[in-house]
This record gives sequence, structure tokens and C-alpha cells, in this order.
Amino acid sequence: MEWFLPFEPHRGLSNGHLQTIAGNFFPRPAFRLATVSETVEVDPADGSRVLCHCHWQPEPQPQPPDPLRSNPDQASRLTVVLVHGLEGSSDSGYIRGLAARAWEAGLNVVRMNMRTCGGTEKLTPTLYHSGLSGDVGAVVRHFARRRGLERVALAGYSMGGNLVLKLAGEWGSQPPLCAAAAVCPAIDLAAGADALHEPANRLYEWRFLRGLMERYSHKARLFPSVYATPKSIGPVRSIRQFDDKIVARYCGFRNADDYYDRASSTHMVDRIATPTLTLHAQDDPFIRLLPETRAKLLANPHVAFAETRHGGHCAFLSRDRGNEIHWAEATVMRFLLAATAESYGS
Repeated sequence: MEWFLPFEPHRGLSNGHLQTIAGNFFPRPAFRLATVSETVEVDPADGSRVLCHCHWQPEPQPQPPDPLRSNPDQASRLTVVLVHGLEGSSDSGYIRGLAARAWEAGLNVVRMNMRTCGGTEKLTPTLYHSGLSGDVGAVVRHFARRRGLERVALAGYSMGGNLVLKLAGEWGSQPPLCAAAAVCPAIDLAAGADALHEPANRLYEWRFLRGLMERYSHKARLFPSVYATPKSIGPVRSIRQFDDKIVARYCGFRNADDYYDRASSTHMVDRIATPTLTLHAQDDPFIRLLPETRAKLLANPHVAFAETRHGGHCAFLSRDRGNEIHWAEATVMRFLLAATAESYGS
């Protein structure tokens, strides 16, 4: 695997909690990509729309043909669709960091917001959850149709990683999907929800819950005929309770366990038929891979399962200097370029 370079944690950050926390604050270069924003309908039944921020490479200027020089047009370039994690958005640092790398490599980039995320609560009467792989597929189909895209790769973090792996399994080798990458994917949702409630992880759970409940309160104000008031919902003191009282109730699941079972990508990873990278850190505080899921990943010849001893949750801050300190972003880009045989630059 020429694209894979060993991970050495940043000095003083060999602890998973320190990696995870530092990863949220470690600076990245300023984000200056020109952006075209577009809403995409992902469910005609209820009119649900999501907001995507797109970065399209310029069309090549007319010039004499040169068989030794590649000058791809916009449609033939690889397009990467990026999917954020729980309570993230298209503006999350890791999404912006990966978008900048993909752009510099000459790729088109679509930064996708899941339903209600990124300040888009008004765009849909529905909530987002970890099983909406169909929304990611709808975004891919939308831009493939409008832009004539020939090849699309997916990359997701945490919840977004679960969505990416789930869709990759559902689609198999269906074009235009040609590659995928998932960083710290929440593949086994029930195990992850229970891990978040462990004493050592309550800070993370509290942070997620605060954002989720604030978002739910906003949705209840916007759509009072759809959602009960937070007060009538009662106390919500864990992610599992949120998923049981709110996600299951409003998203068509019997309870939290039914949601976790139906939304987890563990049931789909053995069906993945395109080159796919899965990055996992053994010291990730709250992502848990069950033995049967690990076995499926290792048994699938289309999946490159890379597991590091350190890295925390979606952090992977390395000893390398400069922008290469963000090891996961660099690794995802090297994998996607190698898997799709991309050779041109910006």
C-alpha cells in the first residue's frame, strides 16, 4: 500500500482523549475556496432538502490537442462528496481540511450538510439521523445528473463514515460511485451510544446532547404541528434516551435498538464492491467495533482496513510538520487518488 504511511502521534498526544480534544482546536490553513451553494431535494415525499457547498474545477481552455497532456473537463474529473459527523456541518474543520486537499489535487468537491445541519433547519420538516444513506445517494445522483459526473467518491467522518459505508454497501459497484473512505465510522451504533454513556466519555455525550436538544427545540418552534415541546418529551440524559424518545418517535423506528440495528452499516460492509478505506484508532474514546464487524471488514477484498494504536476520534494529529499534521486527511486523499488512478493536479 504505497498510499499508506504509518501514523506517529504528535508529541504529547498519545492519549486518545487528548487527541480527540486537540483535534477540534488544532489550526488549519485559511479556507479560501470559491463556493457555489445549492439545495438538493433528498425526499420528494416530504420536500426535505439539504444544502451543499460545491467547488467545481474550471473548465479547460481550448487548446491544440496534446496526447501527452491530460486536461480533463469538469464532468470527467473525480468528484468527492464529503459527509460530516454527528452535530457537525459542511464547515467542520475536518471537512474543510479535506476539501482543500481535494481541490489542490484537481478534484471537484461537494461539502454536504445532512438534514437540519449547518443552519438549515427550515429546509426540511424532518430530522437527520445516522441511517439516512439515501440522502447521500440523492446528492450523488443530483449532481451526476446536473453536471454529467462520470466518477464520484465519498468520504465521511464518524456518523458520516457510517453513512458512506452504508451507501457503498447498498450500491455495490453502481456508477458513478468509484471509491469511498470512512474515518472513525460509527459502524456499530448501539455499542457507540453505550460507550458515550461511560463515565470517561460523559463530556462528549453532554456536548452532543446539548447540540441535539438545541436543534430539536428549534425544530419544534419551526414545526409545532410536527414536534412535541422539549418539556413534554421529558428529561433526556443520554444519547440512547435521545434516540429512543426523539429519533425513534419521529423517524420511523420502534425504539432506539430498532434504530441502531437498521441504521448501522455493519449489515452492509460485506457488500461493498468499490475500493474503500476505513480508518480506525484503537484509542478512539467512544467508537466501538464489534468482533463480527471487524471480521467483515477484514474479509472484504475491496476494503482497506487501517487501524492505528493512537489517533483518538477523527483527530490523528501526527508528528509531521505543516499541513501534514492532519494525518487522516492526507491518508484519505492518497487513498482516493490511488484507488481512482488520478494523476493530474490543480
